[in-house]
Formats: sequence, C-alpha cells, structure tokens
Amino acid sequence: MSKNIIVIGGGIIGLCSAYYLNKEGHHVTVVDQSNMDAGASYVNAGYLSPSHIIPLSAPGVMKKGIKWMFNSSSPLYIKPRLDPNFIKWALAFNKSCTPKHVERAIPAIKDITLLSQDLYDDIKSTEKFRFQYDKKGLLMLCQTEKMLEEEIGVADIARDQGLDVTTLSMDDVKKLEPQAQINAIGATYYTCDSHTTPHEFMEDMKAHLKSSGVIFRLNEKVKDITVEKEKIRSIKTTKQILVADEYVLAAGSWSSLLSKKLGLKLLLQAGKGYRINTSRETGITIPAILAERKVAVTPMNGFTRFAGTMEIAGINHNINRVRVDAIAEGVHQYYPDFEVTEEEKSGAACGLRPVSPDGLPYIGKSTTCQNLTLASGHAMMGWSMATATGKLVQEIVDGVKTSMAIESFNPDRRF
Repeated sequence: MSKNIIVIGGGIIGLCSAYYLNKEGHHVTVVDQSNMDAGASYVNAGYLSPSHIIPLSAPGVMKKGIKWMFNSSSPLYIKPRLDPNFIKWALAFNKSCTPKHVERAIPAIKDITLLSQDLYDDIKSTEKFRFQYDKKGLLMLCQTEKMLEEEIGVADIARDQGLDVTTLSMDDVKKLEPQAQINAIGATYYTCDSHTTPHEFMEDMKAHLKSSGVIFRLNEKVKDITVEKEKIRSIKTTKQILVADEYVLAAGSWSSLLSKKLGLKLLLQAGKGYRINTSRETGITIPAILAERKVAVTPMNGFTRFAGTMEIAGINHNINRVRVDAIAEGVHQYYPDFEVTEEEKSGAACGLRPVSPDGLPYIGKSTTCQNLTLASGHAMMGWSMATATGKLVQEIVDGVKTSMAIESFNPDRRF
C-alpha cells in the first residue's frame, strides 16, 4: 500500500532512501535544511570500500586518540569538552574498542558494503546514470615495515572474509602506477574496491528523483516534531507543518539533535573530514590510502582529490588550516614529485560525518516511535553503505524481509 513518507535529510543516505521508497510506489518528500549542494556527501573520497571492514572503534584507537588530542594535525583529533552528550559518547566509544566488538562488526560491515556495491551497479545500469564509477581497486601504501605488517594483518582478515586482496612490492606498485613517483616500501591492494566522483552521483540522483515525482523542501530546517501515542503526527519546519504516514531520519550529524525531540537518546558525534582538489596532472590512476598519514587519494572525473582526518569537535564547518596543511604534507611525503599549492589548499572544503560509538550505523526502527525509521551514524562509510542503507530503509518501512541481517544496526542497542 502506498504511503506518504517524509525523509529528513538530503545527503547520500536520504536520497538513496527516497530512491528505493519511491521505486516501491510511495509518495516521498525530502526535507533538508540546506540547498543540498555541499557537505559530507559532496566532499568525501568517493570510495565503495568492502576493504574497510575494521570499525573506527578498534583496540588501541582510544589510546591513540588521547595521545593525538594534543596534536591538532593528527589523523584523529578528539577535542575534549564538558558536554554531557560528548562524554557519554566518548565512554561508549572507549567501551566498544575491543577485539570482541571488532569480530562481531566485521561480517556486518562486509555484508552491507558488498550489497551496496551490487546496488550501485544496478542503479548505474538500470537508470542510465552518468556518474563516474571505476573498479580499479584500492592501494594501502606503506612507508614503514611496521605499518606494512599491520596492513598485511588486516588483509589476512579480509581474505578470510572472502575479499580479494594481495600484497605488493614496490616493483608491483610501479607497474600499476608507472606515471606517479611514489615514496613507499610496499602496499596491500584491494581489487574488490571501486570509486566514484561524489557530486556526479548526487546530481544524477537528485535529477532522477525530481523527474520521478519526489518533492524536495530545501532550506527548511526541522524545528519541532509532534509525537502522540508513540507515533510522529507532524513535523514543523521553518516554513510549514508537514504530515506523513512514515518518517525517515537521515539527517547525518544533526540526527542526534532531532532524535532528542522524540525522547530517543541517539549517541552521535560529528566527525569533520577535509578535502583538497587539484585539476593538475598527478599521474595517479588508482585510489590509494597513505597508511601512516591516513590520507585518501582518489582520481576523480577531471581532478584528483586528497581527503582525510577525523576531527570530533562538535557541529561546525570551520576550516582548520593546520589539518589542511597536514593532508597536503602527507601527499608530498608519499608523492614527492607533487606538491599541493597554496591556492589548492585555500579551496579546501569540509563535511561532517555522523559517528556512532561503535562505528556501526543506526538503521531500523526504535521502540520509541513506531512510524520512524532511522538511517544515520555511518561515520566514514556513508558512501560505501549508502545504497544498501536506502534499500534496507525501504524494506523496513514496507515490513518485508530485509536483504541482509540488520541486528548489528539496531538503533536501540546498548553500549
């Protein structure tokens, strides 16, 4: 039966949710507080990465985070502050940094990222979208024996999970990237990964949804939510009151703020990431992560993108030049023939990624509200998990069997 559905949030997760709901015949309205042309869905590295099977909350990460707390240029920067929500999140994050949690999380991450890849394939062919979508894999470039050993260990886990990965010498790397001068000692190579140019997919999807009858309410911030008898009755935006049968909360880092209006304590922190683009020739043809510096390098359609850092410092879009410089320095450290210019650094942009304490997304219904489906908390994996999340949201709303097990993503899970 067709329903009227409001999707709160017009990022990649919201649009994919709208896509699958609309495809099943529902009347969908997307509400977003912005003009839907910036943010994490536009400035990310564009990876579809089954390789990223280890959640952010892994053993040793909190210890590193505390050490890096005093270094504003570090790959992970957690700004300490006397905010009850942050403190609760930090305690839950620390509690999740265990081998047992990683072991439970790996199959869930693998399954949702592989499902997403299949669905990206399907959308590309079915809808004739034009966005760049290349299946060239992902290199994990290492400069030290210690890091290479760590990455080989992760590769062994990935291989045990059925993912395609090999270990490469620098001679092997040079054969793959003959035009780029690379300063490294070796790499692991995930041929199971692929990449896109994010803004192209977003533009394709928005155009498709508009032509399919999806309504967009742009520059409308949700100010209040009316709940009666464990059901949302309406939402109040800065412009109007909207009513629907079902609601999807896919507002990224803002999801926790809105969930409070429902009495739902959704632990989320905004994790800021940065990107630098260059239209100059780099010789780079295969995506790579610079392992020691945690910088992502992506050859996109007409330019190369350098992205990185996880800055947990509240909801803001302030550009920290120290962190931008750190990305640029990392690029030059691995690609000594290429140096990011001041002009390129001044054009840096950032986006906020919603980070759950255990590195797994919230996908599903909460017992707090019967006609609400949550889809947030994907951390750095939003792009890799987006299409699968959208499909799962549709299946949850329709009350049908989901394409994969979703117990690990339960919004009511305890930390």
